[in-house]
Amino acid sequence: MNTLNDRAAWLGAGGATCATLPAPRVRTHRLVLLGPPGAGKGTQAELLCRALGTCHLSTGDIFRAAQCAAEPSPALRDALATMRRGDLVPDNVVVALVRERAGCLRCQGGFLLDGFPRTQAQAEALDVLLTEQGLTLDAVLSYELPLEEIVARLGGRRTCPRCKAVYHVVTRPPRAEGTCDQCGGRLVQREDDRPESIRNRMRAYEESTRPLADYYARKGTLIPVLASGTPEEVLSRSLEALKQRASGESTRAEIGKATAEERTVLDDERRLV
Repeated sequence: MNTLNDRAAWLGAGGATCATLPAPRVRTHRLVLLGPPGAGKGTQAELLCRALGTCHLSTGDIFRAAQCAAEPSPALRDALATMRRGDLVPDNVVVALVRERAGCLRCQGGFLLDGFPRTQAQAEALDVLLTEQGLTLDAVLSYELPLEEIVARLGGRRTCPRCKAVYHVVTRPPRAEGTCDQCGGRLVQREDDRPESIRNRMRAYEESTRPLADYYARKGTLIPVLASGTPEEVLSRSLEALKQRASGESTRAEIGKATAEERTVLDDERRLV
């Protein structure tokens, strides 16, 4: 997929028409991405969309785009008001935001949901919405990374308060230590990128996300993916896991077909008796 969908309908509550549509695929993927801060989920979303032809549907992008919206929808107004108070957006409001954009779930190239669902209640609501649209979820890719590696990744980030550029002391250092390449500003470490803050965030993430992961594991759609290594290595693991899952589904379908044929033969034999 050389040109990514512009997601006009997704960002504009479904009222706009996307100028760039993905080409139809032999296999259409409908996926959900899970992963803690620092696991590289955003990078993988971009790489997966290019590899699979899916449309990246990020609830975070909705909120960012809404800051400039002249006439946000009622659900979006509720969400923004909640965020300004510093509170978590309630499940029913997030579900309403996605429901406004239900047409995007039927994207001919498939979709990759990022940032939704975040709770089991949202996952159950998504199941209902997909059923209404005549769709099913193919898989949930859950990116996993050891805590100390997450601390190393996030703890090494440095940000320029002036132009918002982001660096990393190991993987993306500035040309001059502590100085922004773009504007010459002094780089700082954000408070929530300090090791203890990261561990607190991870505990909160684990408590909120574990029931969601368990929910998808019970449904048989959860695919854990080790997020260590380069983005390309993680992408390769993701694609291989999806390929194996698709192969397994084909095998189960063949077994089911054979079993159905066997039942038909047995029924015919019983009628002859």
